[in-house]
Amino acid sequence: MGNAYVGRFAPSPTGPLHAGSLVAALASWLDARAQVGPWLVRIEDLDTARNVAGAAEAILGQLARCGLVADAEPTFQSTRTALYARALERLISDGDAYPCGCSRRDLGTPGPAGDDLPARSDERVYPGTCRTGLHGKPARSVRLRTETTRGAGAMSSPIEWLDRRLGPQQEDVASAVGDFVLQRADGVWAYQLAVVVDDAAQGISDVVRGEDLASNTARQILLQRRLGVPTPRYLHTPLVRSADGTKLSKQTGAKPLDLASPLVALQAAGATLGLAPIGTTIADWLAGAVGEWRGHWPLP
Repeated sequence: MGNAYVGRFAPSPTGPLHAGSLVAALASWLDARAQVGPWLVRIEDLDTARNVAGAAEAILGQLARCGLVADAEPTFQSTRTALYARALERLISDGDAYPCGCSRRDLGTPGPAGDDLPARSDERVYPGTCRTGLHGKPARSVRLRTETTRGAGAMSSPIEWLDRRLGPQQEDVASAVGDFVLQRADGVWAYQLAVVVDDAAQGISDVVRGEDLASNTARQILLQRRLGVPTPRYLHTPLVRSADGTKLSKQTGAKPLDLASPLVALQAAGATLGLAPIGTTIADWLAGAVGEWRGHWPLP
């Protein structure tokens, strides 16, 4: 990636931040400050059916109350769709993407937008039904061809990367996921394509995000390689869990972040990250946290 550091926090406006999302926001902010690089905020608002009115503004306000202010105006994915269209055109032109006529029912994929959940718990490995053509079915979505055809056969190889916290990682996307969606049947740009295009366009050098998103990394690296864009460094942070051990999330009814005392909220987030700086003001606490973070997570 070179020496230029650019970090980002990319929330979806499906509701206000909760305790778990503050951990990810804080970690990405600390990493940028520790490396003396800019920290950007990108609102991932492509899935309009899930967006909540006023949530983006609420998120930005919550961040500001915690002293986490971006170094540029926030960007919104909904204004960047031309970038995704150009990337998809290139992938199709290069033979790396193709139309798919399969419905979720055909594939046995549960839930709305099952092909495009950031976490992969409910997904099925795509069997390649439309890889050789639609066979009379109308096109619905567009998928990435995860195998490459060389000579007489199709080939795939594992994607390997080093996560700054989780260590060496590996996944063969073709066998673990199959050809995955780039544009959904309802026309919405898929999370995987949008995040790769945006990270490249914004020059993101380091992605710091929750551990639940680690399962997306191999797919994103594969897309980066197909599009010929750099691969960032990755660091996936610990998750905040409820009393029964499940990940705290909006989907599981996580309560909005309690900011009656922003310093207390920051201290709780810091504890999840293994940080315990001394400071009686937000500014002093954050300054101490930057120093601790630099000692825990230097760049490789």
